[in-house]
Amino acid sequence: MKNKTGIEYARTKYSEHIVREETTLLEFLLKELDGISRNRAKDILAGHGITVDRQQTTRYDLPLHPGQVVCVSKHKQSTQLLNRYVRIVYEDKDLIVIEKSQGILSMPATAKQYSVKQVLDEYFQKRHFKCTTHTVHRLDRETSGLMMYAKSIEIQKILEENWQEIVFDRRYVAVLSGQMEREGGTVESWLKDNKAYITYSSPEDPGNAKYAVTHYHTLQTTPRYSLVELKLETGRKNQIRVHMQDIGHPVCGDRKYGDGSDPIGRLCLHAYRLNFYHPRTGQLMNFETPFPRDFMKLFQQPQTPQS
Repeated sequence: MKNKTGIEYARTKYSEHIVREETTLLEFLLKELDGISRNRAKDILAGHGITVDRQQTTRYDLPLHPGQVVCVSKHKQSTQLLNRYVRIVYEDKDLIVIEKSQGILSMPATAKQYSVKQVLDEYFQKRHFKCTTHTVHRLDRETSGLMMYAKSIEIQKILEENWQEIVFDRRYVAVLSGQMEREGGTVESWLKDNKAYITYSSPEDPGNAKYAVTHYHTLQTTPRYSLVELKLETGRKNQIRVHMQDIGHPVCGDRKYGDGSDPIGRLCLHAYRLNFYHPRTGQLMNFETPFPRDFMKLFQQPQTPQS
């Protein structure tokens, strides 16, 4: 089976159903999935195993209309992990999507370092899952947000070899230092590490550098801070942090590329959107998390006392 990008996918266990009349999602499932109990149908919904017109939903009372397509996955999401740094957003037999907090590595640089990979591997082991975590992309230790891990070498290889075609929308939100002068724009440059492992930006390739493109859009501003949405066209090491430094508005809380502004005691960068085609089925997968509350508090207008 191929998706519109031409990538070929293996077949997996899911069923597709066409809505014939006005109804609700739960009633539709009870009728279409012969013999399924109401509790089991709700479990599948809670486990993010249902899509309607390729959009995931957990609403059992969602209104359905003739012509809509409902897909039912046979693999229920696991939500048993309780960890202060890692929250499972979606899981099936091929991959797992998590939201990580700031303060934890995506994967360890040495065997003893605490990381999301270690948390997930222990989670799989305790539940006797015959898989391990395979890294396909990373977030900095102090960056929070959505990440995806493969659960097999096969899926890791598909993702690595087709990343640009499979992962089509990754967006971040950041609090930047100062008031943005422009509503939006694009930063393009060549990125390379110096001998001290500091990434620097150059308008031309100094040799062995990597081309990087970041699109930004200003959402809110104050005289001190700007809330900005960032969309990556390339995924380079420290790309956002260096590119925001380039335009004179570094990410707040950035000890390496910042200007000392640290309003909430953390790097103000969060990966809030991750959209991709499932590497096995080609199904559209859309995930979003709310903007961090600490970010938004910086843009709340103070109440004017009434006279």
